[in-house]
Amino acid sequence: MAVSFSDLHTEAGLKSLEEYLSGKTYISGDQLTKDDIKVYAAVLGKPGDEFPNASRWYDCVSSHLAARFPGKAAGVRTGGSKAAPAEEPKKDAAEGDDDDDLDLFGDETEEDKKAAEAREAAKTSTKKKESGKSSVLLDVKPWDDETDMKKLEEAVRSVEQEGLFWGASKLVPVGYGIKKLSIMMTIIDDLVSVDNLIEDYLTAEPINEYVQSCDIVAFNKI
Repeated sequence: MAVSFSDLHTEAGLKSLEEYLSGKTYISGDQLTKDDIKVYAAVLGKPGDEFPNASRWYDCVSSHLAARFPGKAAGVRTGGSKAAPAEEPKKDAAEGDDDDDLDLFGDETEEDKKAAEAREAAKTSTKKKESGKSSVLLDVKPWDDETDMKKLEEAVRSVEQEGLFWGASKLVPVGYGIKKLSIMMTIIDDLVSVDNLIEDYLTAEPINEYVQSCDIVAFNKI
């Protein structure tokens, strides 16, 4: 006969579990079963001292699970105003249990290991793809009106870094016959530091032969 528990996140629900476990070690029979796992999952935490039977049972299930999954836990919290039902509505035992094919305590196969490794690789790849990007507008100023602006732009574009992509540019008059280079670039934030790019490349040798200064005009996240 199926056993039903409800509201195991409440004191009333834990009381019903406490009464049921009187004189019992497990939910069904004399060894740990999937029934214990279902009820364990519905209990939000170890029952208090006022529920000795439920508390003893909770510790027993926890020790079995800890033995099967020895990895160090980082700590997880769950919340919600209402816990999920301990199990689905009653059904005749003759109908069978849809969980029969689930072996919580089965040995991990080589296929399982390969699948887990593939999932981890996919996660790592996704994280790299999701790295933030920014669009940056720079003003690059020459030393004087005699600076060859074509060579200045060629020198600027010669700077190559992983995650750096040069875009459109134009020359903008600033007065006294002097023009500045206004140039766009797109960067991957985790790979390129604009400040370092300016200090270590655009205003350093040999490019500083053409470039007097370089300023950030606009910086927008994409």
